[in-house]
Amino acid sequence: MQDDKLVTSALELARLLERCTGTDGVHATAIPRVVVVRSSQPIEQIHTIQQPAVCFVAQGRKRVMAGRTVHLYDRAEYLVASVAVPIVGQILEASPGTPYLCLRLDLDPGVLGALMLEAKAAGGEGDPPQPALSISAVTPDLLDACVRLVRLLAAPRDIPVLAPLAEREILYRLLLGEQGSKLRQIASAEGKLQQVNRAIVWIKRHFREPFRVDTVAAEAGMSPSTFHEHFRAVTSMSPLQYQKQLRLQEARKLILSQSLAAAEAGHLVGYESPSQFSREYKRTFGAPPARDIARLKEMPAWQRGFPT
Repeated sequence: MQDDKLVTSALELARLLERCTGTDGVHATAIPRVVVVRSSQPIEQIHTIQQPAVCFVAQGRKRVMAGRTVHLYDRAEYLVASVAVPIVGQILEASPGTPYLCLRLDLDPGVLGALMLEAKAAGGEGDPPQPALSISAVTPDLLDACVRLVRLLAAPRDIPVLAPLAEREILYRLLLGEQGSKLRQIASAEGKLQQVNRAIVWIKRHFREPFRVDTVAAEAGMSPSTFHEHFRAVTSMSPLQYQKQLRLQEARKLILSQSLAAAEAGHLVGYESPSQFSREYKRTFGAPPARDIARLKEMPAWQRGFPT
């Protein structure tokens, strides 16, 4: 019976998401923090920064990689991202008749914190840091709440009053589920995850500049050894690897959007050696800058991985 309810809700969610998109791409909606992704075909790997969010695949299948950690999920699971982390995403299963459809709810720590207070849920201050990305099995009640949220897109007048209620139910059920500890850590201002997040914010602000791990550890309020351990546990990469991903993604964006030479873009994001930049660019994106950018120009804009 539970499985039947799950399948029914997944089918309805897919129908609603397809109705509100119509075309491939990343679609903002009239509901705050709710985004719908649609693709009528499998796509190549997309390098981007995954922001804190929960993602429900209603149809199709996706692979997401952070560092060397690989996650595969479809309509039977949902994915939670707790901090901004560089990822490589790829839609594996999609077709014109059965497009890939995904509902993304961006996570607001303030909304989570208020819900935790009301629900008298314990904070996550003492919990050990967990990987930024994780997957759990979706439940019928959780998916049903998602369906009711998306139904509101057809009733704009109801969105201001009812959408916050549906969002709160989704978050409440997440707090009660396997990802509850992670959700509590996102909302906690003093937990270890937020210490790592302070370092992430600092690196994002200073990614063009050389830095010492000691400096970032001090920003996080940890000893260098503890910081390095916790940062890798959360992001699946070292602080310097995280910085490199930010540099390369920004350089790629500059070359594409401003037609800069590779050496100039590399210099602007902090590389002193053009040859080192070219090597690391090819290793990350699979081709030298000129060939990679030519390939990107042939792709739809939403598949390039830059914020939309």
